[in-house]
This record gives sequence, C-alpha cells and structure tokens, in this order.
Amino acid sequence: MRPIGFSTGALAFGDYRRGLKMIQARRIRAVELSALREGELEPLLSDLDSLDLSDLDYVSFHAPSALEKVSEERATVMLRQLLPRRWPIILHPDVIKNRPLWSGFGEWLCIENMDKRKPIGRTVAELEPFFRDFPDASFCFDIGHARQVDPTMSEAALLLRRFADRLKQVHMSEVNSRSKHDAISFTAMQSFHKVADLIPPGIPIILETVIPEDQILEQLQLAAAVFR
Repeated sequence: MRPIGFSTGALAFGDYRRGLKMIQARRIRAVELSALREGELEPLLSDLDSLDLSDLDYVSFHAPSALEKVSEERATVMLRQLLPRRWPIILHPDVIKNRPLWSGFGEWLCIENMDKRKPIGRTVAELEPFFRDFPDASFCFDIGHARQVDPTMSEAALLLRRFADRLKQVHMSEVNSRSKHDAISFTAMQSFHKVADLIPPGIPIILETVIPEDQILEQLQLAAAVFR
C-alpha cells in the first residue's frame, strides 16, 4: 500500500505537536515534521526525543525555506543531528548558498523542485547543477510546484524521468497563482494523474494541503485516487 501522510506544518501552522496529534489520531503512518520557518528549527530539533513516533512507518523533516536570522553554518550544524535517524531532510535549493557546508549529508539531503516564485530549482536544467554538486543527494518531487510551473505536466514528467533514481518523497497539493498550498481539486487530480505512473508505489506521498482538520480524510482519499 502506498504511504500517504501529511506535513505537520500544513495541518497546524507552527504547532508540530498539534499537527502530529491530528495525524496519529487517524492512524496515518507517514509524516513530515515541518520546520519550514527558521524560528521552528531549534525548538523542533530540541523536542524530537520527547515525540512518540513509534506508530509511524515513514518520517521526513522539512528544513527552513529561508535563512535570515539563523546562519547557514548554524543551520547545517543543527540539521546534522538528524543524520543518525536516517530521515530525508527536505531542502529548497535556493537555501544553499555555501555548498561545502552541505557536504556529508549523503542521500538524506533531499532537494525539492520549486514553484514559479523562485529563480532556481524549478526545472530539470535548474536542478542539474545541485545534483552534480551533491551526487548522493535524493529528490523530493513537489507535484503541485511542477504543475504551477508547467500546467501541461511536461516538465513534471521530465523531472520524474531524469531524477527517477533519486526520488525519495513526493509533496502533493494544489499550488495556486500566489504559490500557496491549497486543497487538491478535481482539476489538479486530473493533472497529477498524467504522471502518476512515473511515481513508484513505495514512494511516500506527503500532503501539504492547508485544510481544516475535518478535511484530512477527504484529502487522503483524493490523493490515493490519483494513483488508481
């Protein structure tokens, strides 16, 4: 059965404990612990040992999407604490300024394709230099970002084919014109279905849909339907 779960940040902005509680209450077995905002990084890392994750089959960790108050060096030092856990560390490529700082993360450095707001990381051509510099890094495919950048889903297919051997996780949501993550619509489902067969069954799907709690199960069902 394909693992499908949620980002804690999508369900409970800045409150990973509440997001995790929602997920575990529904016996969802895949989660992305979100420190998308840099102020969330240190508290979440400090709290990890107190979180009961024993009922989860898959855990990943989303690193901050921008670093302003926390230095890149400090962020990489903190994130290295995760390496013994063998969790994918989802990273936006534009966060990487000093590439040597990110060496040694191996496959657990999981680089994500970007939305159209970003000047890099949106296409195969823009991601190639990162995977050349980090030959062991893995790939987090954001299907909503790819659809926003190219609604025909041609670039999505190129991304999945080119980085097939690196694919470790998929982000799924509808990404609107303001680059915000919305609930999956029927139109988005139709687009996602075009490339569904390029995503192997064992690859976890993490929903980033920003929704109220009572829509969690509906969104899980819509995500599962993409692959039918």
